[in-house]
Amino acid sequence: MVVKYLHWIGITACIVLIISCFLPWVYYADLNQTFTGFYSYKNEYGKPGKFLLFFGFLILIFMSTPKVWAKRANLFICALTLAYAIKTYILFGSCYNNYCPQKLPSLYLMVSTTILMLIASGFPNLKLNSKLN
Repeated sequence: MVVKYLHWIGITACIVLIISCFLPWVYYADLNQTFTGFYSYKNEYGKPGKFLLFFGFLILIFMSTPKVWAKRANLFICALTLAYAIKTYILFGSCYNNYCPQKLPSLYLMVSTTILMLIASGFPNLKLNSKLN
């Protein structure tokens, strides 16, 4: 039953991932700053939102394309995006100098949406024509 709607759940997860890149991920009280996917103090953590935004749009396009090659490529790109999201979660949420930042809900949202996208790409909504002679 859930597999029937998994395609739409994956598309929704792509859109939520794109939105979560603009939301605050962590709050550093010692710096009195909030980091997002596009901002970190002196750009020390880079801008992972650019990567996630690009691959979020690419996954959205591949989920909407009814071709076998797009579904196969989508599975690979979703796995790559999940790995990058986990790396970003560890980077932004890790403690340093006996100080741990406050993790905000959008950081968890970023990781959970990439997990949903990977699950949805494993069960593509694709009608195959069987030509048996």
